[in-house]
Amino acid sequence: MSENTGYAAIAAHYRQKIQDGKFRPGDTMPSLRQVCEQFGVAQTTANRAYKQLKMEGLTLPKAGIGTVVAGPMSNNIATRVSLHATTGKALGGGETSQILEIGTTGADELVAPRLDVSPGTPVHVRRRLVSRGGVPVHLSSSYYPAYVIAVTPELTEPVSTGGSRELAAERLGAAQELVLEEVTSRLATEQEKSALGLTAGDVVVTQVVRTVTLTDGRVVEVAVKVAGGATILRWSTSLRSEP
Repeated sequence: MSENTGYAAIAAHYRQKIQDGKFRPGDTMPSLRQVCEQFGVAQTTANRAYKQLKMEGLTLPKAGIGTVVAGPMSNNIATRVSLHATTGKALGGGETSQILEIGTTGADELVAPRLDVSPGTPVHVRRRLVSRGGVPVHLSSSYYPAYVIAVTPELTEPVSTGGSRELAAERLGAAQELVLEEVTSRLATEQEKSALGLTAGDVVVTQVVRTVTLTDGRVVEVAVKVAGGATILRWSTSLRSEP
């Protein structure tokens, strides 16, 4: 890169390395001086690039050390929808998705009201483990009503579709419009501890329940995401007023 390299390009360079797992949680980032020498830029440009990574939750300042990579991160649904629209994939660089279970289950008291069905109603479930750079970041269980499975039978197969909601929305003829995300904390189950590599006796995990609605008002998916305490759940919302 030349002296004309901007801070955004530098931030993108390191963002990709973090997402690909080349810089892992806890690793120390290059110093500002090293960044300046590598990219041939002024310190103000290097500092602005690092500030951008910090604002995105990718890095943290650590006294006496410098800038370090933050803990494992799980992107929110808006980020994944945007990623799919750009790349055709819902997973970022360095991310993998391992399907743990696929089948039919009775909607429990958490899922049933969000799918607008009675408790015990058969719904389809896909459970998977998402990792970044080989590090587990969250477990996700996606629940689909019968009308989604009717048009998207691929969701009954143990393979990744690359964007299950996007595929279902396309088949249903309505775009994704709104997601409600509800965040709570609870103790992890033994199955969750095993999948996420959590070893303590009583482990508190963060649970995010998201309900995705289409433009025609139908719910396309209710998903329950569970992440360990070391995983950062990221939301980013613009505070700018619309013109």
